[in-house]
Amino acid sequence: MVSSQRDRDLIRGLAERVAGIAALPVQRERRDLWRRLNRLERVRPLIHIQALDRNIWEELIPPSTLQAQDPFLREQELDLRRRLYVHDEFADDRVEDGTVVCPMAISGDSWSAGFGIPRQVQRPEEASGAYAFVPVIVEERDLERIRCDPEVRVDWAETERRRQRLEELYQGVLPVAVRGRDFFWFYPMDQFIVWRGIEQTFIDLIERPALIHEALERITRGYLSSVEQLESLGALSPGHGNTRLGSGGYGWTAALPGPGFDGRRVRLCDLWARAATQIFTDGISMAMHEEFAVRYEKRLLERFGLSCYGCCEPLDRKMPIVRAIGNLRRVSMSPWVDLERAAAAVGRDYVFTHKPNPSIVSMERWHPELARQQLNEAFEKTRGNVVEVNLQDLHTVRGEPRRLREWSRLAMELAQRWA
Repeated sequence: MVSSQRDRDLIRGLAERVAGIAALPVQRERRDLWRRLNRLERVRPLIHIQALDRNIWEELIPPSTLQAQDPFLREQELDLRRRLYVHDEFADDRVEDGTVVCPMAISGDSWSAGFGIPRQVQRPEEASGAYAFVPVIVEERDLERIRCDPEVRVDWAETERRRQRLEELYQGVLPVAVRGRDFFWFYPMDQFIVWRGIEQTFIDLIERPALIHEALERITRGYLSSVEQLESLGALSPGHGNTRLGSGGYGWTAALPGPGFDGRRVRLCDLWARAATQIFTDGISMAMHEEFAVRYEKRLLERFGLSCYGCCEPLDRKMPIVRAIGNLRRVSMSPWVDLERAAAAVGRDYVFTHKPNPSIVSMERWHPELARQQLNEAFEKTRGNVVEVNLQDLHTVRGEPRRLREWSRLAMELAQRWA
C-alpha cells in the first residue's frame, strides 16, 4: 500500500510534538535523578507507570481514534501518540529522549526461537483472560528438544531497509537509532513451566529434581550461547541510557559501560541484565529457591555489568540468597511482600523497587484516598531505602483513563513530600 502524503504529514506533525517534549529542561533533570538513584544516592522516590499490555492501551488510546491508513504508518502513529499521552497524562519520571528506535533484524536466539519448542496453551473463549499451559515436555527424553546451541543471525540488509524507511519518514524531525539488544531478562524456571505445566513442575521439584536440573542446565546453556553470539555479531547496543529495566525503572548510569570499552563494540559487561523466577511464591523455601533458581540465574547475570533481580515472587524472606549475585544493583519487590521486612532486608545496598498492587486502579470503583494511603504507608516504611515506584501489570482502568492520571499526580506529590 502506498502511503498517502496525509499520513506522512500526520506522523511528522506528531513527531514534532515529541521533539518539543524531548527538548524540555525537565528531561535533563529526570536523567540526572535516574543516574543518582542507580548509584544508590538517596533521592526522592522516582515514579514510573509501566503500561505495556495491549488491552490497557486500547482503553487509553482507542484504535478508532488512530487516523493513519497505511499499516506501517499506523504503527508509528500509535507509538508517537503513546509517547505524547505519557507526557500529558502520566507526568511520571520517565525520560523522553526523542529517539526513534530501529530494531536490528535478529533471529534464532533463545528468546525469539523459544529454544526450539513451541508452547501450547489452552485459552478461554473470551478475547482475553487467563490460560493454561499444555505440557509438551512429558517424558525425560523430551528434554533433548531444548536447544542449547541456538544459531543467532542478524539480517543486516533488512536492518538497513528498516533504517532507511524510518530515516525517510523522520528526517529533520527525530533522530533514528539502530538498536540491537541493550538489556536481557533471564527466566530459566519460568521458561520450563511453560513446557512442563505449573502443577507438574511443582511435583517434579520433590519427586524428580534431577529432571528439572537437567532442563535448567540446558536452558542456561542456551541463554549463554545466545548472548555470546549476539556479542560476537556486534548485535548489542548501549543500555546505560533510556533502557527500561523490566520490572523496574530505567538504566541511566555512569557505572556503565565497563572498564576497557573502546567506544564502538558493546560487550555483555557494558549492559544491565535481570533475572526472576515469578512462579516461586512463599511456598518455596529459600534453599529450594537457591537450588532451582538463583544458582542458574547467577551464572547468567554475572556475565553483565550490572544486574537486577525479582518480579512477582516475594523476596522479603529471601534476600540472603539474592545478595549472592555479585553485580546486583536493583531488587524488585512484589506487591505481596511485608514492606517493613523487605525494606530492612534490602537496606541502602540496592535500589528498592516498590510495586503497588495494580488492582488499585483496576477495581470496579476508583478510590483515590485509598491509593494515597497505600503510597504514603509504603514511603514511610521505605524511608531509609533508595526507592523507585513501578506501577505495572496494568490491564484495565475500567474505561476511566483519569485513574492513571490521578494516581500519578498523587504519587508525585507524595514522593516530593518524602524527598
